[in-house]
Amino acid sequence: MEVTHKHVLLVDDNVELAKTIMEYLELHGIHSDHAANGVMALQLARSDEYDLVILDVNLPHLSGIKVCETLRADGIDLPVLMLTARSELSDKLKGFSAGADDYMVKPFALEELMARVLALLKRSSGTPDRLVVDDLVLDITQRQAYRAGIALTLSPTCYNILKVMMSASPSPVSRSKIMRLVWGDASPESNSLKVHMFKLRQAVDKGQNTKLIHTLPNFGYVLKSESRHQ
Repeated sequence: MEVTHKHVLLVDDNVELAKTIMEYLELHGIHSDHAANGVMALQLARSDEYDLVILDVNLPHLSGIKVCETLRADGIDLPVLMLTARSELSDKLKGFSAGADDYMVKPFALEELMARVLALLKRSSGTPDRLVVDDLVLDITQRQAYRAGIALTLSPTCYNILKVMMSASPSPVSRSKIMRLVWGDASPESNSLKVHMFKLRQAVDKGQNTKLIHTLPNFGYVLKSESRHQ
């Protein structure tokens, strides 16, 4: 993947760590700017065009969670990789609920950070012709899903939900995000998402040895193989 023209915003109050990350990104041809707090991060994100934000959760003045929520509220939809010293599932879900695309727990290897950065940049670089998770394939051009090579019958709404989940996989997606991306400003019935998820499960997972759609209580859903589900 060509990354020489990519521009990353790094938000972390640990100056030494930020310097190390920025030097590592530069070695791989990625230019980066640094913000030491949440207020500065929002100013930079609003004034310049970035391809990715690497965002620490614990920031002075304005938390990383709040920064991410504000970016999404402002309509800034660039990928966000969240960094934190907290490894609890509840903390990760807060990050995803705020709009983060991926989550890394400190300390981490720079090689893994780079791999995640490249994955997010690739995901955001354009709309792929197809999405693949395990043996589930979504042909974007034909608007057709296949499981183990067999075509699935999906309603337009179920197709759109599946596209949202496969685009995010293996990261979880909150109910509110699915509702926003699939229904937009419309106000569906209160149980519409639940009904469509049941239909989508019937189409994708019924009769399969490996279940791909999983519910995360009090949050939303994740689409990935059971072998990777925690």
